[in-house]
Amino acid sequence: MSTPDSQEAPYKPTGIAGKLGAMFISSKLTPIAVIASILLGLFAVYMLPREEEPQIKVPMVDVFVNMPGASAVEVENRATRPMEKLLWELPGVEYLYSTSSPGGVMVVVRFKVGTDLESALVRLNQKLQTNFDRIPPSVSQPLVKPRTIDDVPVLAITLHSATQDHMTLRRIAAQLDDEVKTISDVAETTLIGGVHRVIRVQLDPVALADRGLTVADLSNALRGANRQLSAGSLPFANTEVLLESGAFLHDAADVARVVVGVYKDRPVYLGEVSKIIDGGAEPTNYVLHTTGAGFEEAPSPAGKPTLGAQSGAGGPEAAVTLSLAKRPGSNAVDVVNTVLDKLEAQRGTLIPADVGVAITRDYGHTAAEKSNELLLHMGIAVFGVALLIMVFLGYRESLVVLLAIPSTLALTLLVFYLYGYTLNRITLFALI
Repeated sequence: MSTPDSQEAPYKPTGIAGKLGAMFISSKLTPIAVIASILLGLFAVYMLPREEEPQIKVPMVDVFVNMPGASAVEVENRATRPMEKLLWELPGVEYLYSTSSPGGVMVVVRFKVGTDLESALVRLNQKLQTNFDRIPPSVSQPLVKPRTIDDVPVLAITLHSATQDHMTLRRIAAQLDDEVKTISDVAETTLIGGVHRVIRVQLDPVALADRGLTVADLSNALRGANRQLSAGSLPFANTEVLLESGAFLHDAADVARVVVGVYKDRPVYLGEVSKIIDGGAEPTNYVLHTTGAGFEEAPSPAGKPTLGAQSGAGGPEAAVTLSLAKRPGSNAVDVVNTVLDKLEAQRGTLIPADVGVAITRDYGHTAAEKSNELLLHMGIAVFGVALLIMVFLGYRESLVVLLAIPSTLALTLLVFYLYGYTLNRITLFALI
């Protein structure tokens, strides 16, 4: 027979965790809180920007200095070493990498992780400007270019054609560049390959000498002809009409009609003493596109229209690549899809029918695939843990884990969204 004193006393929770747990166990709002947490987590997964790499702040700055006519050893002794000593004085500098070459030097300044890029740039520019009197007179003004993780292109579009040349493809790519720049989340764009259009003037020394002209005379005449200046205004009917004199040269015919001198009381035209060629400049780099045996085009993103390629299995075709980077914090998937939609809308207008478009880099597509796969692995991990606990501890404990872990992960993703983080493979690996 038991007495009141021998009865087991009810459990009284102690500590913050025990009291908080007891409050949720007895509260009828607990199921609502769990459901709300999971729904908020799903909302965060949908809204979180997705990208390949995490937004780790590792500011890197490239400093370029020219020293024309100097050898690599002279550049190192007179420009590189003094500049390195100055840059080492900056707070937060972790590494310096320098490359001295004939005529110039490039110094890469890497700051510590987490350093604010803007403040680092201000300090670096102030250090260089306040000590510019110590730099030798033959050294140019330093050119400073910051580098961040967002400078890595998320999309590369290659225009290729078997009928168009490199100059025409670059002109088309430049027009597409202007269209893509209208998208707010697109940052830096770069054109690779192709050639610029130039009008070359090949002088005839015999014709120049016969008419008493020099190269300097032709240069001054060309410079003066290719100019448009304001010539004042003309008041008329309560309005003011602005007047401009001169015009710009547009083609080889305009250049050939430039008057470069007078010989025997008649004007001498540039076309009489030179050969005018309207064509492409000397190429600095090449981009070629090949399909067929051993080559495959990059796959198009799932659900996106195929921009197509008019190439067969022949030899390499002339090509130009347009690469673009996104703004910090923007969703790589959305940026890529918006750009591809913009390109598809230009089919038949800016992009001719005989020009193919190949997606040679698509970080938006790979970022979406990796994040979706890692989210699936996260769900498998949660169910795996719950199943293991069910086998060894029971259904009740398994149900607790099956509800607690998704709720915790969901709230974690919500915090990511509220603090402006992104969904990338490093973050998801850490959560798993």
